[in-house]
Amino acid sequence: MQPLRRPPSQIDSKPRPEAPLRYETLSDPILIRRAKDGDHDALAALCERHAPRVEKLAAHLIRDPEDARDASQEALAKLCVRLKQFRGDSQFTTWLHRLVVNTCKDVLERQRSRACEPLLEDRREAVDGDPARAAALAETRAELGSYLAELAPAQARVVVLKDAFDYTFEEISSASGMPVGTAKCYAHRARNGLRARLGAA
Repeated sequence: MQPLRRPPSQIDSKPRPEAPLRYETLSDPILIRRAKDGDHDALAALCERHAPRVEKLAAHLIRDPEDARDASQEALAKLCVRLKQFRGDSQFTTWLHRLVVNTCKDVLERQRSRACEPLLEDRREAVDGDPARAAALAETRAELGSYLAELAPAQARVVVLKDAFDYTFEEISSASGMPVGTAKCYAHRARNGLRARLGAA
C-alpha cells in the first residue's frame, strides 16, 4: 500500500510591498550617487544631514550672525548645483568644507565692498545735495537683509538664487529638487512680504 501523497502547498506568489526607502539611513556615498542620478529626495537628505555642519563652520568663519546665515544658505545652494563636480577623489566632508570656506570668503568680500559703498555715495550725494537718498538706500539694504534672515531656509534659498544669482525657476528647481511651481510660489510670497514690510516702514 502506497502512502498518501499530500498536495503541494500553495505558495503565495504575490510580491510583498516594498518598504519606503528611508533616506536618512543611507550613507553619504549612496546619497551622492542617487542625487547625481537625479533623485531629488536623496539630494534633500544630503543637504539636511550636512546643514548643521555648514552652519557651524560659517558661524565660525563669519562673526556677523546674519552674514553667516546667508553664507550657509548660499553654500547649500552651491552644493545642490555643484554636486556633480564631486568626483570622489577626497572625502565628501573635505570637499564640502572647501566649498563652505570659499563661499564665506565670497560673502566677506561682498561685505567689504558694501562697506565701501556709503563713502562713495556720500561723496556723490554731497555734490547733488541729496544725502537723504544714500541713507534711504542703506536702510533698505538693512531691511532686506533682516527680512531674508526671517524666511524659512528653503524660501530664502529660492530668493537668493533668483534675485542674487539670477537663476531661472527651472534652474532653481533642478538645483534644489523642488517643483518649479513651488519655487515660483516661494519667490512670489517673499516679494509680497518684502513689499508689505517696506511699505509699512
